[in-house]
Amino acid sequence: MQRSLAALLVAQFLSAFGDNAILFAAIGMVLHAEHLVEWYIPALQSVFLVAYVVAAPWVGPFADRLSKPRVLLIANFIKAAGVGLILAGVEPLLAYALVGLGAAVYSPAKYGILPEIVGGPQLVAANAWIESSTIGAIILGTIVGGKLADYSVSGAFWLVVAAYLASLLLTLLIPAVAPRGGVLHGAVPQFSRTTRVFMHSGRARFAMLGGSLFWGSAAVLRVLLVAWAPLVLASRSAGDISELVLFLAVGVVIGSAVVPRLIPLDQLRRTRLAAYAMGITIVLFSLVATAPQAGAVLFLIGVAGGVFIVPINAALQHIGHDTVGSGQAVAVQNFFQNVAMLLTVGLYTLATAAGVHPVTAVVALGVAILAATLALSRRLPAIEAGQSEKAKPFT
Repeated sequence: MQRSLAALLVAQFLSAFGDNAILFAAIGMVLHAEHLVEWYIPALQSVFLVAYVVAAPWVGPFADRLSKPRVLLIANFIKAAGVGLILAGVEPLLAYALVGLGAAVYSPAKYGILPEIVGGPQLVAANAWIESSTIGAIILGTIVGGKLADYSVSGAFWLVVAAYLASLLLTLLIPAVAPRGGVLHGAVPQFSRTTRVFMHSGRARFAMLGGSLFWGSAAVLRVLLVAWAPLVLASRSAGDISELVLFLAVGVVIGSAVVPRLIPLDQLRRTRLAAYAMGITIVLFSLVATAPQAGAVLFLIGVAGGVFIVPINAALQHIGHDTVGSGQAVAVQNFFQNVAMLLTVGLYTLATAAGVHPVTAVVALGVAILAATLALSRRLPAIEAGQSEKAKPFT
């Protein structure tokens, strides 16, 4: 079990490194190209997410149909092929959409394999390791991708290809796990039925909506920083912007590391406190005027976010493993979370086109998180994990 988890952590680190380095390579490409307009960056983010939504009915059964290490291998190959198309001169929006497809295939297998190699009591800790590994990759990928893109955009893209291929090779070290028998035929109606079964309990609905809130907010904040930094801090390069994201990522690492001691799997209700903290610190970010202040507040936002999302992910995996299958559960999770990201990034793009100032957008984001958390908290499930799954009431 420990060998399997270690191999998964390294492979996931490299794949997540590529996912984040490519984003800042793309930002560098836009900043260096005079013919690309301001909306191109949120458009890139959007096309990456489209595959998660469109392919959602199929990626879950696909992850359960095959041994999950094999699915991880296939997904990394798709991602590497997408970056290769960018280097070959194919329209970046189309090529980046292919990278998104690879990421959509990768995610159910990455998270779905955890309940199959670790027991329930260790699931939160395993998620913390995965999230910490992922955020560590975000840190390194963000910095390296941003700094390298300032000097050579093509060099940054080649580095991403190398990361995906290395992750592919390391995936071969993960021992095979038995497929759970996912069926691709009739995937759309099956996905609809799976969603209804999975969302039957109030605890699952709260976790799903909470995860969607987190990822929708994170998607907007990351894109928003690209517009906010030049106006407030006079930052003009991908490297400068990547340094801001670094503070956010380090905060998530810290939050992910401490959360197993703060919020066990049977105390999901406590996550609402972290969500409130995340909303408040985002509002405080609107008052920032210097780079040190920005780094400090972004770090606090990250800590709150890490404490919030790790128990949410663990609860969704635990419920999914016991009901519809871990791969299909993660696919349902990805669908809702990426619909949330598409909607929030889309709204932000419209706001940008309408001339809304980035500082105003920051305030609106923080207030929206507080309002959404309050609404969710009013309908928190009254019973926790380990109690009966029957007739879960709301309070």
